[in-house]
Order: sequence, then C-alpha cells, then structure tokens
Amino acid sequence: MKVSMPRWFYQLASPRWFYSFTGKLLPWFGLATLVFLSVGLVWGLVFAPADYQQGNSFRIIYIHVPSSILAQSCYMLMAISGAIGLIWKMKIAHIIAQVCAPIGASIAVMSLATGAIWGKPTWGAWWVWDARLTAMLVLLFLYIGVIALHAAFENKASADKAAAILALVGLVNIPIIKYSVEWWNTLHQGATFTITEKPAMPPEMWIPLLIMVLGFYCFFSVVLMGHARVELLEREKRSDWVKQLIERY
Repeated sequence: MKVSMPRWFYQLASPRWFYSFTGKLLPWFGLATLVFLSVGLVWGLVFAPADYQQGNSFRIIYIHVPSSILAQSCYMLMAISGAIGLIWKMKIAHIIAQVCAPIGASIAVMSLATGAIWGKPTWGAWWVWDARLTAMLVLLFLYIGVIALHAAFENKASADKAAAILALVGLVNIPIIKYSVEWWNTLHQGATFTITEKPAMPPEMWIPLLIMVLGFYCFFSVVLMGHARVELLEREKRSDWVKQLIERY
C-alpha cells in the first residue's frame, strides 16, 4: 500500500526550496536565540535565588540541563533524518543527519563538562561511572562514530547510508539516558522538570531554565540551518540553481 505524505514533506526534498526557506527562517531564529539566551542567562545567573542545599553552585543547571536535553534531541533528529534518507532517498535528510553529528558532539561535550563542574562540589569528584554519565559518554562516542563514518567514505551515498545505520542502532542509548536514574541506583538526580508533573523548583528558578532550553533549541536551529545550507551548496555546486545563485551575488 502506497503511503501518501503531506505536501511540505516533498517540498523539503527540493534543495532549492530548502535553501530558500531556511534563508528566510534564519534571521527570526537568530533573533529568538539572542532574546531567549540573554533573558535566561541574566535571570538564572543573577536574579534566581540560590538553592537551599547547593547554594550558587546549582546555577550550572542553566547550561547543563539545556545542553543535556538538546544533545539527546539532536541525536534523535540525526537518526530520524537518516531513516528518512534511507527510506525515501532524500538528499536533504542525509544532509541534516550529517550536520547534526558535529553539532551534537559539541553539545554532548558541553553537557559532560558542565556535569563535571557540577559534580565536583556536589559529589566530591569530577567524574563517577554513574549510569547516566556513562550513557551520555556513549552518546558522545556515537556522535564521533557517525562523524568518522562520513569522513571514511569518499562516496557521499555510501557515507550517508553507513552513518544512518549507526545512528539508528545508537537510538537504543536514548531511553537508557532518560530512564537510567529510575532503572538503577545512581548518584545523578532525577529530571529537573517534566511536562506532565508540577516542577519541584519555585517559578523564579524553573522559568529561566525553560527560557534557556528554548534559547538552546533556537541556537541549535540557527547552527543546523547554517551548516546544512553550506553542505547543500557543496553537494549541489554543479546544479543550475547554485550556478544562478553564484552569478546573482
């Protein structure tokens, strides 16, 4: 049975349309990034009250939590894009998957680094082989593996296929990261806040955290679209629309 997909799905398959559409989105996401991150950082680092147990050291959550959430979301986007590329042979999907890898790896490093900074005063150690920390380290290695596969093949199609398969296999690590604090006895605390439950923190602490999460996602969108547009031009450099674009500028 043939599955009918919405019109926008097929529009995304058009390199020229994707390049034009993301060019219109970039300024708006850039502005949103500036607003959200500025408000979130100032509110969280300056005006939010100190934690009654951790004092001011808890403020690292305004970087650590958004980067940890985004590192996992980026991986899921990479895997889903890879699957779309494998099934529907969409070049744009493979490009999204490729550019997600270095961005996600950088965010995962930020998550691990800020976690270490948080862990030193909280646990008395920069690193412990905690279930969630170890799973996040595995996530970083998966990102590095996808990057290495893209670099190992001269043929773009082969590289895209191999990287997509690895990304899909690595999806099993995402629920391990999320539920590790529930499945095992770990040092890492549970979720700071969830959509389905009332936050344990007061509003003046969790609202700037939510703003920072939005800011991180907007920043990720800006970087993702920018890198995807560059990669798209590289892959489509012999296309007529790219030549026309170059002539125009």
